[in-house]
Amino acid sequence: MEKLLTHMCLLGLLCVFGACRASAQATVQWTVEGETREAIVYAPTAAGSGPVPLVLAFHGFGDNMHNFQGVNLQRAWPEAAVVYLQGLERRRGMPGWQVEQGSTADRDLKFVDVALASLRETYDIDDDRVYATGFSNGGMFTYLLWAERPDVFAAYAPVAASLRPSVRPTEPRPVFHGAGERDRQVEFTNQQAAIAVAVAVNGVGEDTAPCGDGCTTYGAGTSAPVMTVIHPGGHTYPRDTSGQIIAFFKSHTGTHP
Repeated sequence: MEKLLTHMCLLGLLCVFGACRASAQATVQWTVEGETREAIVYAPTAAGSGPVPLVLAFHGFGDNMHNFQGVNLQRAWPEAAVVYLQGLERRRGMPGWQVEQGSTADRDLKFVDVALASLRETYDIDDDRVYATGFSNGGMFTYLLWAERPDVFAAYAPVAASLRPSVRPTEPRPVFHGAGERDRQVEFTNQQAAIAVAVAVNGVGEDTAPCGDGCTTYGAGTSAPVMTVIHPGGHTYPRDTSGQIIAFFKSHTGTHP
């Protein structure tokens, strides 16, 4: 069902944004513990002019990197290296991502580690501007990255995602969460629970401010705010989401020496 919903959503995005596959820089492959892993990499337009941001993007369950590039993060931030990673078969023959530490021998966490090391060799990556985002199952993996790789990413942006009970981030980091009130694939109440965890970990529950239609920022002006964008729809990725995510990422950098 998620595959169908994701494909319906992204097919709509393709119609909205137009041809989005015409200028993919390259499909890159890595070998991770004997498995071939791959991703579509969009090179930054600013390559060669100093350190560049890096955005890692994770598709939903049953989807793929080719479809997910239709969200056009690369158009929202052409100066960044934008990478759409491909998940492996998870269940029922469909690709996806681990959502808990230790699941599938941590193959996806290891994939991210290998990909990051390779991308740093290819591009002059700004370690203070490395970001992770994902939709649905990919958003759940994004939350897992916050818990397991808090010192790697400057900010996280899960969309239509929840947290498994075993996944508990402990280090405050900027978080953007997009959700639909009528989501039946990842229940909205479960997404609200994930947002509550983010607010608690970041210690920003006492300070809220509106930031647009359906948008609330917890801890505006702090080093680790939580921004939520709630729309009245279901399990979708609204057309302005990528722009909102990139604007959020641009506002937050890490603190690597």
